[in-house]
Amino acid sequence: MRTIRRQVVVTGAVAALALGLSACGGAEDTADQGEQGGGQDQASSSAPPSSSGNGGMNAGMTTADDVFGPGCSQVPTDPNDEGSVQGMVDDPVGTAASNNPLLTKLTAAVKAAGLVDTLNKQDANYTVFAPADPAFGAIPADQLDALLNDPEKKDDLTKTLTFHVVPERMDAAGLVEAGSVESVEGGDVKIGGTADAPTVNGAKVLCGNVPTANATVFVIDEVLQPGKQ
Repeated sequence: MRTIRRQVVVTGAVAALALGLSACGGAEDTADQGEQGGGQDQASSSAPPSSSGNGGMNAGMTTADDVFGPGCSQVPTDPNDEGSVQGMVDDPVGTAASNNPLLTKLTAAVKAAGLVDTLNKQDANYTVFAPADPAFGAIPADQLDALLNDPEKKDDLTKTLTFHVVPERMDAAGLVEAGSVESVEGGDVKIGGTADAPTVNGAKVLCGNVPTANATVFVIDEVLQPGKQ
């Protein structure tokens, strides 16, 4: 299946999501619009909102209110904690992940591969499938140790990690609608399920639509392998 990309408008930090609506025209214009475009306004108001709450304008962007999944309960709830959903909002994804208690092993892998600066690019727009710590337990200990510490395995580690990154921001609804997305590594990642319970190459989303300054994050229960679906 060819990758279907969903175009999104990204504004940077999630804190900048609030859009100012300025009044235009007088009472006469308003009346005209009510007579001529009332049907369209009514349809818009009854349509299901995008996760960004902006009628699809920023469909790949999310807020703390959009976060979902059973694993979210394991994330700190104190908004002053940098590892909480609210704490991750203003940090680029590499830094945000390093503060999250679910992602300590992923953080170690990202550092070993030398990808922290890449993930922290302020002008980047990513969707990141982030394996939670227990997901790494499925990899034999000797293989994981080699990936993290053997310089000759650095390319393999980089390919594995970049397979978890999509070079555009997408929310859960956008991913499910696309059905398949192309990773930075170059391979296609298959998206299944529903917007409320998506799967990523068969992996379950534990906590999704997590906003960071330059990415939308989905914590998943498996380490994805390039070439395997």
